[in-house]
Amino acid sequence: MIEKFRIELSRVFVVALVIIIALSNSAWETQAPFVCAILFMIGCILVGIASLGRLWCSLYIAGYKTDSLVTEGPYSLCRNPLYFFSLIGAVGVGFASETITLPVVLFLIFSIYYPFVIKSEEAELSGLHSDKLKTYYQNVPRFIPDFSRFKEPEEYIVKPAVFRKHIFDALWFIWLLGIMEILESLHELHVLPTIFNFY
Repeated sequence: MIEKFRIELSRVFVVALVIIIALSNSAWETQAPFVCAILFMIGCILVGIASLGRLWCSLYIAGYKTDSLVTEGPYSLCRNPLYFFSLIGAVGVGFASETITLPVVLFLIFSIYYPFVIKSEEAELSGLHSDKLKTYYQNVPRFIPDFSRFKEPEEYIVKPAVFRKHIFDALWFIWLLGIMEILESLHELHVLPTIFNFY
């Protein structure tokens, strides 16, 4: 049930996040500008890792999510690598706001919401791949990657049309960074008001 509304809820959350960022500013900006630079750099690094990771996952999963059980590449490290990289991206966007408050809040929201999404997906997959799934669950961790289990095929058939559609979703953290930079410029030009200040 939760999985059906995941995309819609994510979009609503992103819009709410953009509104909050549009009406807020980093308290570090006037008190310790070097902290802003460090936080933004950490955010960019995390967003870069998340975007590459999500593209990697999409390469394997695009067009195969329900047809077959994907267990290679990023899916040999953990059962939910797409969500793992999404968490990294969400925290990265939080740091890119040049605050400590937003990454903590985003981490907590993700930690509360996504376990329900994962359980919902696992219930759906168990009805499709019950035999293979049991072995996969026994050997591969649910969320935290285990790099000792990494395996990848020499060749892998990719469905270009499906993968192309997934590229935008894989890179939306980068789009968010661009939007945040535009909002920051509008604050500097005094076009947008600052209602909240976050540390």
